[in-house]
Amino acid sequence: MNIRPLADRVLIKPAPAEEKTVGGIIIPDSAKEKPLKGEVIAVGNGTKDEEMVVKPGDRVLYGKYAGTEIELDNDKFLIMRQSDILAIL
Repeated sequence: MNIRPLADRVLIKPAPAEEKTVGGIIIPDSAKEKPLKGEVIAVGNGTKDEEMVVKPGDRVLYGKYAGTEIELDNDKFLIMRQSDILAIL
């Protein structure tokens, strides 16, 4: 995959949703809560007002509704602004 985000954007691969069962009932994918952490795959160059703090390979926490979901090579990714990232793990 050859993708490079622009400006202060970051490409993140979300961590897989945890498989949970409730009393023997398996919760379907559509009812699972979205993961709020992932791994940084690529970062942009930043802007003159904001330098990039995260780097590829960092594990990060982000907001529940942050970013835009995209699909590349049958994998799901999020692309978001660096300011939407809450913490580096």
